[in-house]
Amino acid sequence: MNKNSILGWATLIMIVMGILLITLGVFRYYEVAGLGFAAVGIGFFAIAWVFNALKGRV
Repeated sequence: MNKNSILGWATLIMIVMGILLITLGVFRYYEVAGLGFAAVGIGFFAIAWVFNALKGRV
């Protein structure tokens, strides 16, 4: 595996974890903790976006 494929896998894992955290925040912990779960999920999306932008440049 080269650097680009590792960044691709990391992007995919971060997107899946972001979706999982957002759905946990919406459906399971819908009170105050749900806002935290959703915020962390959006943070995972931001990091995945950075990983995707780094593909081909590292």
